[in-house]
Amino acid sequence: MEKKKKKWTHPRHAVITELVRLVLSPYCRMKYGVHPEKFKDQGDRAYLILYNHQTAFDQFFVGMSFRGPIYYMATEDIFSLGWVSKLLRWVIAPIPIRKQTTDITAVMNCIKVAREGGTIAIAPEGNRTYSGRTEYMNPAIASMAKKLKLPIALYRIEGGYGVQPRWSDGTRKGRMRSFVSRVIEPEEYENLKPRELMKLIEEGLYVDEAAADGVFRSHTKAEYLERCIYVCPFCGLSEFASHGDEITCKKCGRVVTYGEDKRLTGRDFDFPFEFVGNWYDYQKRYVNSLDVTRFTNEPIYQDRARVSEVIVYECKNLLRKDAAISLYGDRMVLDAGQENEQVLHFDDVTAAACLGRNKLNIYHGKDIYQFKGGKRFNALKYVNLYFRYKHITRGEEHDQFLGL
Repeated sequence: MEKKKKKWTHPRHAVITELVRLVLSPYCRMKYGVHPEKFKDQGDRAYLILYNHQTAFDQFFVGMSFRGPIYYMATEDIFSLGWVSKLLRWVIAPIPIRKQTTDITAVMNCIKVAREGGTIAIAPEGNRTYSGRTEYMNPAIASMAKKLKLPIALYRIEGGYGVQPRWSDGTRKGRMRSFVSRVIEPEEYENLKPRELMKLIEEGLYVDEAAADGVFRSHTKAEYLERCIYVCPFCGLSEFASHGDEITCKKCGRVVTYGEDKRLTGRDFDFPFEFVGNWYDYQKRYVNSLDVTRFTNEPIYQDRARVSEVIVYECKNLLRKDAAISLYGDRMVLDAGQENEQVLHFDDVTAAACLGRNKLNIYHGKDIYQFKGGKRFNALKYVNLYFRYKHITRGEEHDQFLGL
């Protein structure tokens, strides 16, 4: 007798979803100042929801705009938390995907959910924005959408970067909006090429908040901006320290103030960038002009971090409680000069990714190492410099993509 295949969707997901909505709805209004707009034209159909990614709570905003359960695509990090991951699987059954890799299993699981009549939600950026602009989206999302054959609901989140920048620990008092901006019906895209559909998706989700488009009040507006910024326009590669509404370059001592309108102002000097997005763009251009293969004798940066091995879909095993990390142009060295020294050469690394605010995943052969530094740890520079090295060594020096 053939064994019956286990379904992904389950009636309990609808019950649990409604209970979660009741609890989180007032919380989102109080903490984020957002009233997610109900999608009145939802009907009884399943959708593929695609949304831009600004805050840590974006998936909940999506959930409050739609009726019924939603099956979110989520990175392997939340599936490696032991019993917590098992609980999440039972409660909401998210669809796992390996970050920065091509995951055929994730696509097949999405097809399974769609065939069972489930609504799927994906953030095509795969990352929260550091700059305030909607960032790079993997074009494979369009090919997958065509396979699913679901109506595509483009869900826009606006104001989230002002309320909760990725590099910040706190939220600011300000206004947000989240809503379905457009639905692309299957008959609209069935004859489109994937790149044509991708263009519609990118245009529908693009938001640029590197602008003075509101007031966002906080006493710690610039706090932890050094998680995002590591290039000074006057010193080049540098390190920064933030406090309150100011961030200071440790090399030249210049102080930049972050205003309630998100504008940047130099203290007693003219700062060349009006918003973090402009500074972020300059930083990417600067890194893309570097020949990082020359930085092999002395470390570019040195940090300390807790290092764990990620056993995908199971747990995380602590390897080093407080490792010294040296970042070179072609490698990372853990606990250099000690008996347990370990070298992670970029030639042997298949991917590097930022998770959350400032965690770093390094995919080294069959192993996944996760680095969790202190509150001011900058994971972004490791990802950017790794991708720059890969582009150079592959003969793709003009590729501008730096991992996010």
